[in-house]
Amino acid sequence: MNKDNIRKFGFWSIVLLAINSIIGTGIFLSPAGVIKVAGTYTPLVYIAAAIFAGILAVVFASASKFTKKNGAAYAYTKAAFGGDLGFYIGITRFTAGAIAWGVMATAVVRTTLGIFGGAEAQTQKNITIGFIILMGVLLLIIFSGTFITKIFSNVSTIGKIGALVIAIVAGLIIFIKTGENHFAEVNSLTDAEGNLLIQPMSVTVFVGAMMSAFYAYTGFESVSSAATEMKDPEKNLPRAIPLAIAIIALIYVSVVSIAMIINPVAVMNSKEPVLLASAYNSPLIKNLILYGALVSMFGINIAAAFSTPRIFEAMADEGQLPSVLRKRTKRGIPLYAFLVTAVMAIFVPMAFRYDMRGIMVISSVSRFLQFIVVPIAVIFFYYNKAKEPILDAKRNFVTDVVVPVIGFILSVFLMAKFNWKGQFSLADGSLNLFAIWAMVIGYIILPIVLYVPMKLGKFKN
Repeated sequence: MNKDNIRKFGFWSIVLLAINSIIGTGIFLSPAGVIKVAGTYTPLVYIAAAIFAGILAVVFASASKFTKKNGAAYAYTKAAFGGDLGFYIGITRFTAGAIAWGVMATAVVRTTLGIFGGAEAQTQKNITIGFIILMGVLLLIIFSGTFITKIFSNVSTIGKIGALVIAIVAGLIIFIKTGENHFAEVNSLTDAEGNLLIQPMSVTVFVGAMMSAFYAYTGFESVSSAATEMKDPEKNLPRAIPLAIAIIALIYVSVVSIAMIINPVAVMNSKEPVLLASAYNSPLIKNLILYGALVSMFGINIAAAFSTPRIFEAMADEGQLPSVLRKRTKRGIPLYAFLVTAVMAIFVPMAFRYDMRGIMVISSVSRFLQFIVVPIAVIFFYYNKAKEPILDAKRNFVTDVVVPVIGFILSVFLMAKFNWKGQFSLADGSLNLFAIWAMVIGYIILPIVLYVPMKLGKFKN
């Protein structure tokens, strides 16, 4: 067998990579926020978010069969609409991906300090030290090559799935033994003045809750960023990504439902580093979930470190960025693209003083851009309207036209309903200037600074 094929991600490794790219901090930290808004509708909210994610996953999977190139949304946009729009999507996607990596790295460091040292250990000094150590470990793993990265990715994915399955099974056992069902208790909770905490359900409330739940499903859009590191990506990606979403949806809905059955109030009021663990009284189960969360967060950092630099590398391959960014080590790692990504992932969160809410803004906006542009690109591929040559893939009207149209409409609807004001505001109501400047730099200044030399042909190989 070809040694190169052994090193590459096969079908099941792609499925695990997709799961690893999606299951990270969201499901361990977000249920409390969703329960506080949706109450007993929470499982339904996660199902709706899964359907939305599944639709978009099919769109990205359909796009992946028309090109083998790295870059995911960048590659699809450039092939469909040409270099200019592709360049903009690539730059903004890379910026958001690098900062999102910083968000996830911050989460794993904060959670580790919270578990082993408590809230008082989460000082900026300790977070910075832990942050740099984590980046060093990730650098060693990634620079060991695709084969080693694949092993770490697969093991961490199995570990995080195992922790969530244990949480589900343990919850079922508790329910069977006690016969107690606390699922509806959240709807009767009141504040100090006797007002119900859970708002009456409406379209606006449901959309807001679904967007919070949807965050736990994001990451599938970056899986094909390293398509050249996979075996037969045009065949395996369209099958692997939807399968991964289906597995994750089953796990998410199950674990959230079980947590609400056994102790939803504890999850809502928890101050523990991993909110999901609060539903369980058993120290053993708590620890398994806590350590599973750490494995999960570490694993998604591996996925981000593996995929994000490939966007810059893909742009350098197309002559849209300096050719030095496509230089690889002997083990096939894009050295300088990785270093640029790591620098952004480290220094942007430091500039934000590790404010998780502030540094998530760019990531949210970038995803909306992709979710609007890529569905249109797939439709262009289907009707042979692409600006650049694409693969002669088998076309399907439902997956290549109907589903992208639905995905586009849903994306526009959710973008209109998204709480933009809340994203750019701090807890006291003042403007989040760091987030605003990050948007201006990432979406206006950086694209302009790089676009001019690109158009002048300065980056041509």
